[in-house]
Amino acid sequence: MVRNIVVLGGSSHPQLNATICDHLQIPIGNVLLSKFSVGETRVEIKESVRGKDVYILQSSGGSVNDHLIELLIAISACKTASARKVTAILPLFPYSRQSDIPYNKTGAPLSKASNCYNKPDFPYSFESKPQTPHPDHPPSAGLTNGVNGLHKGLENLQVDDAIVDPHNQQNGRYANYNRGPPKRSDTLDSQISNTSRQHNLSTSTMINGNSHQDAQFQPRPGYKQWVAQAGTLVADLLTCAGADHVMTMDLHDPQYQGFFDIPVDNLYGRPLLKRYIRNEIPNYQQAIIVSPDAGGAKRATAIADGLGMPFALIHKERRPTKITDRQNASMMLVGDVSGRTAILVDDLADTSNTITRAAKLLKNQGATKVYALLTHGVLSGDAIDRINASALDKVVVTNSVPQEEHKKRCPKLEVLEVGHIFAEVIRFPLIGMMTDLIRRFVEFIMVRASVCYFSMTRLRSADLASKVWRSAKNFKLQNM
Repeated sequence: MVRNIVVLGGSSHPQLNATICDHLQIPIGNVLLSKFSVGETRVEIKESVRGKDVYILQSSGGSVNDHLIELLIAISACKTASARKVTAILPLFPYSRQSDIPYNKTGAPLSKASNCYNKPDFPYSFESKPQTPHPDHPPSAGLTNGVNGLHKGLENLQVDDAIVDPHNQQNGRYANYNRGPPKRSDTLDSQISNTSRQHNLSTSTMINGNSHQDAQFQPRPGYKQWVAQAGTLVADLLTCAGADHVMTMDLHDPQYQGFFDIPVDNLYGRPLLKRYIRNEIPNYQQAIIVSPDAGGAKRATAIADGLGMPFALIHKERRPTKITDRQNASMMLVGDVSGRTAILVDDLADTSNTITRAAKLLKNQGATKVYALLTHGVLSGDAIDRINASALDKVVVTNSVPQEEHKKRCPKLEVLEVGHIFAEVIRFPLIGMMTDLIRRFVEFIMVRASVCYFSMTRLRSADLASKVWRSAKNFKLQNM
């Protein structure tokens, strides 16, 4: 049993909370988690955490946003209650897949979601550039919604100023006005001059057969759509809430750890998957590890090298720019799976579109059985129905997110326990502190014993020297 720690469980995964506390042989912390009638989250810590190490467990399955807000409030409450250290344990890190933002060649992050503005017949390109031209490039054509750019209007005014005759108001800049200089309401800010109308015939736009002369300025839809970096934001929120340490498992992007200014422990589910392959898959040496995409190649090769198994890769061509078209991207197998058991290895399955299509491809290429080993089985939407209707023989996931409902609906699903891993990670720092105290105590005892030993040795040496001196003196006196 460990002491001086408090484990608080969030509402996302009660079964995992109980498993960890049972492994540590401590009761789960007393905390009230509820919602007000308006929908706001309420967190109340009902026991003292002053001077203690607090571990808050919260996964991101189900209502991700509610669970994240609940975690942030719980962290802040513990820091306010003078906890010595607060560690957030997130088996599945929220928003971890939003750290890799697409960039175009000029460096601006762009949103390529499917909408009415990025259809093939829409004259908008994601490679569009702003109005300000590069010194080496000609100025752009401007907006196409029927309004001249401000810089062109200023150029026209400058040209008119160059031919102004101060003695004749009918020349120069006032030549277009028959009644002298224009009023304030007749300036360029409120109307378009006859010269500019002749210069730009596109001012009058035809909409439903009606001519609209003074079209209002409308920014071009879809122009420079910037994508919010949600991954960085979540890291900053956890840090600002007061978290001193973060524990998670199999981050989708390891680069996510660089978003934090506090320690982040990224645990690996690889040992669990390797143990399952050794113990549950017959003749696993004859099987083959397959990565369903290029992004998981390192993860799959690490397992294959550790077990001495061959490796194959499925290459997914994501040439379409629309996200809705990417799920129909073509897949190509690199490797030979004919007559073998294929084991798909990935970190996460959400809609299960990738692994079910990969299983179909492997069966078409001659695989006898297809397993899917996943660390995080989110399985949202119609993922369970896809798995049941797919060529997959078995899907193995961990309980980093709740799997009770999934197991009832999917007979192919098997769940591995990860609670003991997080429990041991919680225990190790405490064992380290106790070991350090024991080491210091032993060192102190050894130093004191050494001092006593040398003191006794000195005393004995002095007594022996005195005896020798007395003996020598007596011998000298006797022989004189």
